[in-house]
This record gives sequence, structure tokens and C-alpha cells, in this order.
Amino acid sequence: MLATRLRIARMAHINRAAVQRTAAIQRHMSSGAASGPALDEVSAFLFKSDGCLRTYVLNRSKKLNALNDDMLGILRPKIEEWAQGELAGVIVGTGVGRAFCAGGDVESVVKYASHPDTLPKAIDFFHKEFELDYILAAMPKPYVAVMDGITMGGGVGLGINAPFRVATENTVLAMPETKIGYCPDVGASYFLSRVDGEIGTYMALTSQTLNGRAVFEHGFATHFIPARRIPGLLERLASIDHPSYAQIDSILEEHRAERFPGEPASSLIGVVREALDKAFKHSSVEEIIVELQSILKGSTHESVRSWAQETLDALSMRSPTSLKVALAAVRRGKNMPLLEALQMEMNIATAFCHGASPDFPTGVTAVITKKSKERPNWSPDTLEEVTDAYIAKEFFSTYSPDVGTAPKLAAPTYLAESTRVVNPMEYALPAEAEIRQMVNGSHPASGSTVLTLDELVQAFNVLKKGKTGLREKIVEVVARCCITEKDKRGEQQWLKWRH
Repeated sequence: MLATRLRIARMAHINRAAVQRTAAIQRHMSSGAASGPALDEVSAFLFKSDGCLRTYVLNRSKKLNALNDDMLGILRPKIEEWAQGELAGVIVGTGVGRAFCAGGDVESVVKYASHPDTLPKAIDFFHKEFELDYILAAMPKPYVAVMDGITMGGGVGLGINAPFRVATENTVLAMPETKIGYCPDVGASYFLSRVDGEIGTYMALTSQTLNGRAVFEHGFATHFIPARRIPGLLERLASIDHPSYAQIDSILEEHRAERFPGEPASSLIGVVREALDKAFKHSSVEEIIVELQSILKGSTHESVRSWAQETLDALSMRSPTSLKVALAAVRRGKNMPLLEALQMEMNIATAFCHGASPDFPTGVTAVITKKSKERPNWSPDTLEEVTDAYIAKEFFSTYSPDVGTAPKLAAPTYLAESTRVVNPMEYALPAEAEIRQMVNGSHPASGSTVLTLDELVQAFNVLKKGKTGLREKIVEVVARCCITEKDKRGEQQWLKWRH
């Protein structure tokens, strides 16, 4: 009974917060001359100019701001106008209501793909979406994606490769494509292959969610800011004349929130994280399953066994074909630049639209249209029936612009000539690989081959300018990945990477 009352109270809090955020955005939108219409459900977008700040607001709250074909056609020209103009100094994306953006309109895509006459419209949706995602990630203007609320699928694509990504206590982030018989896209193969360890692989295959501060702690967001501070953040950004990337980072940090005592940490740390990396490092889904089963039987930690069972249950519900396509895409995306990874995803999307697997319409109908909780009728139904040769041919070879069977993604001229490399981790917490370099003495900023924990934290405090969450991240990584060695006099505890 108590648990029920707590859930009801939590939902009431979320709904009140959504109303408050919408009101705050209304106030922000009315604070200057807006180039879009008044705030209502008629307009899918609102566009705002305030000083050097240019803001787009997704305004389909009843649809959780999901993207459709018309919205893609509206947003890209405005973004390109801002990206190439001299007046825009910072571009911000946000949403009204409970979501930043819950994804793309896959029901329409599946409907289009079911008929030869409308099949090109399905493929064109992905083509428009992926080119917009690339523009947002690579444009020569600072871009801040405020992922306040539900951020999934196509909504992730609007921000995940941006230089600045803000999570709030309301953020719920996921790539849920394997649930609907499809594959993570919108640049996920690029980003998910670059976050720490195998968390990206885990997210791609399981479709599980990350919530609130965990989105920031695992690098999916670069900053954590309470939702109530977002309007003030936007006003602060608008008050600066063409701020630099470093200035924007500093402004975002001004609005940060430290972890308060008793606030829950991510569950994907410590021994659970060790188990996750061990299971999802494999090159085949079958090996991942076997490893999870071994962990379930052999671990002495209840938290690890619980996580392993939950993960096995999730994978058993997913499309076997989607699981194999997703794993192959994440592994290949690790060695690709963003545009090349998006092109690979475009080829995969074209394959799904052409019926390379029947699971896409099956999953969308079951999960989205009928909202069924049962396992969809996948075909093939088991991993063993989905051969590697089939995956390689149907999803990574048959459809490609090189042979004229898939559309080619093209960067606009002003981006094609840019030498800026998309690095979505530049303003995030330090990656685990970077911490390892500092411990080993191979980091360009390391002045010594041996460091204590306090010295390690201090080194990154200098590099990251006192970024919030820094010590917590480093302490967790050190506890999991390092051993300590005493000096001869026993006065210092030097860190040494243990694997």
C-alpha cells in the first residue's frame, strides 16, 4: 500500500513539474520577439530569437514531441539558417511537457513501407532525419540540447552527438529500437561505441533506460542541471554576445547541481558494471547470453545476479534479428566518423524498409499500435536461426549508395568543408580511458607516472575546471579498476591500473 502511494505521489510530482516547465518555456518564449506562432498544440515548433540565442522548442506535448515528416521539413531550414547566419551565437533545442522528444513517427514509416508506391516516403523519412542529426552535431555554432524529460530514439538523435547535452532529474533516455524489431540509429552506432566500457552495447541491445543523473554520470549528457534552472540558463546564455565553447561550458556549470546526500547513484557501477563489461564485450549475441547465464549462476553478489536475470529477461523479449544487427552496427561504428556511421545506419534503415526482416512492422504493430506486453511474433524466432551471413548480406551489403540501392547522405557544403571533428565527449566527465591514461602516465597532461587518488582528482579538476561530479566518477573508476601500492616509507598510496 505504501509503495502504491509513493508511486502515485511520484507521478503527481512529475505531472506538476511538466506543467511548471511548460509555463517556464512560455514565459521564456514571450520574453522577446518570437519568429514562430503562439504556444499551442497547432504549431509543431516554436522558434525564438533572443540576443545571440536561437531556440527551437518541440511543441507536440500530446505526442511527447515525436518527430514526423513535416517536422523534419520545418526544422532543418531553420537550423541551417541559424548555423550559417552571423547573428546566431548559440543554438538551443528543448521541448514542451513531459518529453524532449520521444522518438520518430515509426507507425507512419511502417505504413509507408508496406506499399511499393509509398515506400520511397519511408526511406526519405530516415534520409531527412539522419542528415538533420549530422547538421546538429557538426554545425559551426555551439549547440545545447536540453534533454529534459523523455528522450528516446529520434529524440536522442537530436542531441546525443552535440557538444553540449543537458540532463535533468526528469530525463529518461533510451534507444528502444530492438523492442520494435528495428536497430538503433540516428548516430547511435557512433556514440554508443564511444561511451565507457560496454554500456553503449548494453543500451543498444537491451533498450533499457537511464534516468536523471545517471544519464550525466555515464557520459550521455555533458551537464546535469535541475529543470527549475533551465529558464535562468537560457536567459544567461542570451545575455552573452557570441560566447565561446569554453564560456558556454562555464555557464552550464554555473547552473549545475551537486549530488545531495542520499541521492541514489546509477545502478550500473561497481560489481554490476564489472559484470556488464564482461558480458557485453563479446562479438556475438550468443556469447553475451552465455556469459550472462554464467554470471547469474556464479556471482556471489545479489545485485549482480538480479541485474543478470533482468538483462536476460529483456534480451529474450527482443527481436533476434534486431539484436544481431544492433551489435554488428555498434562494433563497426567504433571505427567510423559520424557521417560514415550515419550512412551505415541509412543503409540498414533502407534494408528494414525493403523487408529484409519482417520484424519491424511486427514490432511496431505489437508494441506501439496495440501496446501489447507480450513478446511479439518475431521471425526468425531464435538467435540460432539468424545467421551471420544473412545479417552481413541483407543489412550491410545489399543496400548501399555505392550500388544505387540506398540514398547517400550528403553534408551541406559549409559542413563538408569544415575540419572540426565531432567529439561528443569533449565537455563530458572524463572517459574511463582518459582516467587510465592519467594513472599510467601516458596522458598529455600527466606530469608523473605515479599518482595518489587526490592527485588524480586534482589533475582532472584542473583539466575540467572543477566540473561537478568529477570526484564521484573518478572514485568509482579507481575502486573498480585500480590497486594501490605503498611507497617504501608507507606514506603514500600510489594508484596502479589493474586490468
